[in-house]
Amino acid sequence: MDGADDAAADGVMPRVLIADDHEAIRGGLRLLLESAGVRVLGEAGDGATALRNTRALRPDVVLMDVRMPGTDGIAATRAIVDERLAQVLVLTTFDLDEYVFGALRAGAAGFLLKSADAPTLVDAVRRVARGEGVMAPEVTRRVLDAFAAAPEPAAASAHPGIGELTEREREVLACLGDGLSNAQTAQRLGIGTATAKTHVSRVLAKLGCSTRLQASIVAREAGLTG
Repeated sequence: MDGADDAAADGVMPRVLIADDHEAIRGGLRLLLESAGVRVLGEAGDGATALRNTRALRPDVVLMDVRMPGTDGIAATRAIVDERLAQVLVLTTFDLDEYVFGALRAGAAGFLLKSADAPTLVDAVRRVARGEGVMAPEVTRRVLDAFAAAPEPAAASAHPGIGELTEREREVLACLGDGLSNAQTAQRLGIGTATAKTHVSRVLAKLGCSTRLQASIVAREAGLTG
């Protein structure tokens, strides 16, 4: 998925695959994205087709609905992320906790509701293509509340990969836990943005995380955030 990050960093508009079981919604999303300069490579009406088309077309971002016939969006997201085919931005009508946390556990880089306006959606696609995490404001509070209600953080070495991190990488992980972008991480740590991006990639690899959001959860569970 590094290609998506590089393309976005170079100012190239991300390439998108739209997965939704309603043809009218797919058509509306295509029109919206293409009018903003985003290239839509293809569509899918179910999770199995989304996975198959992602393998064939290799988009930067898959815009993924949750409730679809056959293979649902959560299962398709997990497969796409496990194969490191693309970043996934879940876009759904429903903000049920089972969908929110299911999508995050599956490795989605973002979760957005279909009620989001056009600028918000286009910005989310661009940010996810850059490797950033995106969360709908409507569900962010519940995610934070879930962390607050969880047991006290484990020791910072509890996750098997944390012990492999250098001191700088632990600082970068803490930044991920605070939801910072590469540029914001660079500013906080006094390093270059490219260097921050390299550190983030190494942190994800050492932790076995596919997305920044997954690493953020690790950081919070390990008590590395403020």
